[in-house]
Amino acid sequence: MQAGAASFSTGILDTHALAADGVSAIDHERMRSVAAFTAETLSTDHPMAFGADIVSTATGERLMRAVNRVGPDHDPSAHAETLTIRLACAKLGSGSLKGYTLYTTCEPCAMCMACALWSGLDRLVFGATIADAGRFVSKITIPAKEVARRTDLQCVVAGPVEREVCMKLFTDPRMQKAFAMWKKH
Repeated sequence: MQAGAASFSTGILDTHALAADGVSAIDHERMRSVAAFTAETLSTDHPMAFGADIVSTATGERLMRAVNRVGPDHDPSAHAETLTIRLACAKLGSGSLKGYTLYTTCEPCAMCMACALWSGLDRLVFGATIADAGRFVSKITIPAKEVARRTDLQCVVAGPVEREVCMKLFTDPRMQKAFAMWKKH
């Protein structure tokens, strides 16, 4: 598997009831799916704990998936969320992702949350928290919900969802080895 981006269709048609916390059973299923996709990178030259998936909010059809490519692309903005948003917008030929939901294995940093807001996503659902990620890598520790509160742009932010599943990406020994290498640069 190439540790980059891929596009898949699931064809899931589901009207899902949201729990009081704004999270549905299908949100849990989709988060486990993006975590499994991201885990595939652990056996590559570029293991990654950060992955993202964009699906149609109405139908669940997958538009785009990607993982963080900061290192391989030598691009500090190639975070999983931002890269997935770029690729999805290019695929649609539009700067708008209205009608779509972003699932991400980790709560987005301020840059990625701003990108999600500017793209017009309906929802953003995250796995591990930004504080969780901060145990392993440098982070701008402004919670995604705080970024969303400070704008007139609308995007529902839900999480953490399947936090333990996503945390396994960070604690995997192969990822720990990669984090140690990152700290040397």
